[in-house]
Amino acid sequence: MLTLLRGGREALTAARSSAERACRDKEARAHPLLEEVELIAPLRPPKIVAVGRNYADHAAETGMKPLEAPRIIAKLPSSVVGPGAVVVRPEGIVKLDYECELAAVIGMPTKRVNIENALDSIAGYTILDDVSAREFQFDVSPAQTTFAKSMDGFCPMGPWLVTRDEIPDPQQLRLRTWVNDELVQDASTRDMTFSVATLVAYISRYMTLEPGDVIATGTPAGVGAFRKPPRWLQPSDRVKLEISRIGTLEHSIG
Repeated sequence: MLTLLRGGREALTAARSSAERACRDKEARAHPLLEEVELIAPLRPPKIVAVGRNYADHAAETGMKPLEAPRIIAKLPSSVVGPGAVVVRPEGIVKLDYECELAAVIGMPTKRVNIENALDSIAGYTILDDVSAREFQFDVSPAQTTFAKSMDGFCPMGPWLVTRDEIPDPQQLRLRTWVNDELVQDASTRDMTFSVATLVAYISRYMTLEPGDVIATGTPAGVGAFRKPPRWLQPSDRVKLEISRIGTLEHSIG
């Protein structure tokens, strides 16, 4: 996938043409069916730039006011796993939490882009669960937020990358999360404090975004830490995350 993204628009056009030919192929049996393959994460990003408290309702449930500028967090690429993964709860961690997020995947080198052109830098979108060990985020001083969000398996991603042409407006998507069939998050990306375009422009002001980089755009209200009582993920729990026009990402807790 990184090779494809680094190939730019020409490579994506060639990939689209190949997919169209496959759909027209009279010998369709030559191509595997979706249920016959095991999906892996769409890519392993060079870097994951996460955004904290980017929904007003999530900021409110944390007791905070909406931010005046994006809060930038790192999530290390080694935490990425694919659809259907078993996310093993590390020994000693009991405050394991979920966060459904729209992930924007960068498609070209981007530096100091303006908001009006920022979406041109995006190759597509996928779903990301920003799994977090809240002990290291909230219960220690100083907070170790990057560590809390970067443990092995803490970034389920997928089920695939949907190209930007299929999602012309990323601010019109519905996000939902279920834990063991209980709906725990239900929101729209239009409620983001900082839009996807704003985030690309802001981040690229300070660092170059490269093909394959992922921006995790934040999560809405309903995370386990701020439910009453808190709802921590337990071994054998099943988590399902859905974003309209993309699909469903599922994983379990081990």
